[in-house]
Amino acid sequence: MLSVATWNINSARLRLPIIEKYLEMQGPDVLCLQEIKCQEHQFPADALAALGYEHQAICGQKGYHGVATVSRVPIREVTRHDWQANGEARHVGVEVVDREVGGKNVRIDNVYVPAGGDEPDREKNPKFGQKLDFLERMTDWAKSLDVPTLIVGDFNIAPLESDVWNHKQLLKVVSHTPVEVETLERFQKAHGWVDIGREHIRDPERYFSWWSYRSKDWRVNDRGRRLDHMWASPEFAARATGHSLLEDARDWEKPSDHIPLVTEFDI
Repeated sequence: MLSVATWNINSARLRLPIIEKYLEMQGPDVLCLQEIKCQEHQFPADALAALGYEHQAICGQKGYHGVATVSRVPIREVTRHDWQANGEARHVGVEVVDREVGGKNVRIDNVYVPAGGDEPDREKNPKFGQKLDFLERMTDWAKSLDVPTLIVGDFNIAPLESDVWNHKQLLKVVSHTPVEVETLERFQKAHGWVDIGREHIRDPERYFSWWSYRSKDWRVNDRGRRLDHMWASPEFAARATGHSLLEDARDWEKPSDHIPLVTEFDI
C-alpha cells in the first residue's frame, strides 16, 4: 500500500505543530505541502525527519508560495517546472523508489496553481492571465507524460457546481468562473486524468477543502470550495482503494484555511 496526502499549509514554519499532529494522527507515506512560504534552508526538515519523513524534495521561496514533498518511503526528485515563467516556486515532481504501475516507476507531482487575483479579466488583472497561462503550460506538459503519475495540490479552481457553496453566486468569482473551469478541463483531457476525489465522493455530494478565514464560524456558514485536488493517470487511479479528507483540521489551533486530503493506493 502507498498513501499520499496533500495539504496547502499556508506557512510550514508557522503551522509545524499541526503538520506534526497530522502526521502522528494519520501517518501517510507521502505528504505534499503547498504554500510553505519559506526558502529551502528554512523549511522544518529536521523536525519532519524526526517523525520518519526523512526523504524530502523542497522547492522554496522567500516569504511566498513554495512546495515540499516529504516521505517516509524513498523518493527522488525528478523535475521542477516554472509553469508561470517568472521564477516562482510552485512545483516539484518526484519518483517513488521501487514502486511501479505497469512496469513503470510512479511519480508524484506537487503543484500550487496561482490564485489569480480578484478580477476574472486578463486585461484588467494580469494575475488572472498568469493563472490561465500557467494551466496551459501544465497542459502542454501533461500531453507528453508517459509514466503513471499522480498530480496533487492546490489547483485554486473548484470545477463542479457541488464543489462550491453557491454555484450561481460564484460564477463571476475567481476559482469558479467558466473560463477557469474550461481551462482545467483541457488540462484533464490532455492526459486523461482521473479526479480521484470525485471517484470516491461522487458529484453532487458536497465536497469542500477550503474555507475563508473571514468566516468566523466556518462550520455553520459552510461557505467552502474544493480547491485542492488529487488527479492520477488512469492506470494509477485504478489502484486507488480509498480517499478521504480531514475537515476537523480546519478547527485545529492556528489552522490553515485548507484541509488535508489523502488517497490510498494498492502499489
